[in-house]
Amino acid sequence: MNSAKRGVRGRDSGDKGIGNPGTERDRGLTGLEIVIKGAGEMATGIAHRLYMAGMRNILMTEIPEPLSVRRNVSFCEAVYGGSVEVEGVKAECIQKVEEMKRVRERQNIAVLVDPQWKCIQILKPHVVVDATMAKRNLGTKKDEAPLVIGVGPGFIAPDGVHIVVESNRGHDLGRIIYDGAAEAYTGIPGQTMGYTKERVIRSPVAGKVKHVKKIGDTVKKGELILSIDGIPLVASINGILRGLIREIYVTKDEKIGDIDPREKREYCYTISEKARAIGGGVLEAVMHVYNQPLPGI
Repeated sequence: MNSAKRGVRGRDSGDKGIGNPGTERDRGLTGLEIVIKGAGEMATGIAHRLYMAGMRNILMTEIPEPLSVRRNVSFCEAVYGGSVEVEGVKAECIQKVEEMKRVRERQNIAVLVDPQWKCIQILKPHVVVDATMAKRNLGTKKDEAPLVIGVGPGFIAPDGVHIVVESNRGHDLGRIIYDGAAEAYTGIPGQTMGYTKERVIRSPVAGKVKHVKKIGDTVKKGELILSIDGIPLVASINGILRGLIREIYVTKDEKIGDIDPREKREYCYTISEKARAIGGGVLEAVMHVYNQPLPGI
């Protein structure tokens, strides 16, 4: 583990509550220990962006049975299959924190089933990112690391976390917030070709999912996509089935499918513009804090 001092600095324009990131020797970005809470679609966009920027000491935490819909672009799928690759970056599921060393040696991202985030106490990371996308704070505190970033609604900077990243589609998507909160959860999905709620499939009841279609299939309005305990669910619009939850037990009103009316099959297998924008916001926040100029420059 990197032994860098783990203080957090602020902007020259007057950030609040952010201190010193350490000495010249400590400032290597490649040595940063980063824990990302969640490994779903948005968390994967964040991890991928940090990884491609050279920050590869990444541990992502998950629940025992992840609920990702966009499974082809979610590192949480490693929990089910042992490993998964998204746009050239591979993640491996580990059973304990100590196994991170071998994952790093292979230049991969680690995913750990750790719903209570106990790994943070063991690793003492430089950065913690809450990307569970729970629309509320499930217990993240800014004393978990020198830099704690909350993604989306439920986080307030600088009181609860150091920095908030906006997750709502629109003008401010990906913006980093040093003082304040992200926009409130509206319950309405972002608009794509004029469609909002129509493109998202939710479970009408609690029960076991059974697939009829698969991710990447073209669907027509009214066509059967899946069932839950025998209750059929059909497409409400024409498009490509971009996401589909695994055949697992789900609760009522769980998001279980995603139809993309743009009908571009390649979008099923690449990180979305939203996840990339949020990842860019997190990357900016980390760089702002830890990428300090050398003395005299």
